Amino acid sequence: MNILEEKLVRQVNKLNYMRKKIQGTQERPRLYVFKSNKHIYAQIINDFNHEILASSSSLSKDIKLLSNCKTAKIVGQNIAKKLKQQGQNQVVFDRGHNIYHGQIKALADAAREEGLTF
Repeated sequence: MNILEEKLVRQVNKLNYMRKKIQGTQERPRLYVFKSNKHIYAQIINDFNHEILASSSSLSKDIKLLSNCKTAKIVGQNIAKKLKQQGQNQVVFDRGHNIYHGQIKALADAAREEGLTF
């Protein structure tokens, strides 16, 4: 196995481990964050009904910045506003295989500033 395959296996194992620990319910859906090389994505997922309640990403037309902390902050604010419109403000934060630093932290802090609790 080469280095890239080993890295992918580690990431998948870490995701599976986190998925066992973190479950989104109807009262507290899961805020899942995914970061690619260019963009950042956030989804509110209800694992009980297997549905996506809200989503936001840096691909949307109102966000034209690159994938940096400013963009992550805007995405965090957007996802929090969308969830608050549905009448919920509690979530479980799922950062996936990313460490809680930089863009992930900026997104989480912006969501907290908008009123989400996790």
